Amino acid sequence: MYHGIVNVYKEAGYTSHDVVARLRGIFKQKKIGHTGTLDPDAVGVLPVCLGNGTRLCDMLTDRHKEYIARMRLGLVTDTQDISGKTLEEREVLSEPFRVRETIMSFQGDSMQIPPMYSALKVDGRKLYELARAGKEVERTPRPVTIYSIEVLKEEHPEYVFRAECSKGTYIRTLCHDIGRKLGDGAAMVSLERTRVGEFKAAEAYRINELEELAGKGELSSVVVPVEKMFKNLPALVVKERAFKLLQNGNQLKKEDFTDLCKKTAEAAEKRQDTTDDRTANAGEVENQYRVYSPLGVFCGIYQYVDERRVFAPVKMFLGE
Repeated sequence: MYHGIVNVYKEAGYTSHDVVARLRGIFKQKKIGHTGTLDPDAVGVLPVCLGNGTRLCDMLTDRHKEYIARMRLGLVTDTQDISGKTLEEREVLSEPFRVRETIMSFQGDSMQIPPMYSALKVDGRKLYELARAGKEVERTPRPVTIYSIEVLKEEHPEYVFRAECSKGTYIRTLCHDIGRKLGDGAAMVSLERTRVGEFKAAEAYRINELEELAGKGELSSVVVPVEKMFKNLPALVVKERAFKLLQNGNQLKKEDFTDLCKKTAEAAEKRQDTTDDRTANAGEVENQYRVYSPLGVFCGIYQYVDERRVFAPVKMFLGE
């Protein structure tokens, strides 16, 4: 069984579930999961987790994402993109300079109302199921952040822009909101997800490429090991006597680590002793560590807990 992450380039026409189904056949294993849905018409980066790498799915979903979108002014649809039913067509009155200013005005924090055509659930039912039944329900606005946004191309009334955003941001809705603020209306024409965390579109593999690699017996070359996702965290190695504790996902103490790593563990204690609570909460990830068996096998992520003077498990990656 393969364990890790594959950077897949989802092509138009596939759902994210279609991609997972195809990869189960290519990798010949059932334990596979994706890390964030892309609409069928959208293309781009879709990190797919394999084996015990599926325990990373929630972590990868939280990563910053980057998109390139094409938006058309003067059009409003029920899905907020051109695949939907046209609700309204308007004459575009905004000048290009005002369009640019309005697009840029969405940089920063804001509240976004999720679209009806989405997989979010309300009272146990997916919104798109309700939308297809002709029902519209009230949706709670959610906080989103656009870290950066820039206009790449102007072909008035169509504009291409790049946006780096937080999880949960709907680019279709961003286009809709831009159009509403302008008073012209807008719908998304196309969308490419160019990055999820460190996974980039230029380095992603299409399904046919993965099939070719499978035929050559070279699939392992595209699987990113789980531990590489935490390469920036310091590493700790447990002593032989503490390995059973690690296997069971128990808490560990600095005495449980090898002498070579004990200094790193002691540094964690010292850092906590000199950090106020507010700063510690803001920098929790900085207190996390990759933990290895005595033989150097990656086992999981631990975090130092100052109150109890222990290292507690955050996520374990032992076994299947």
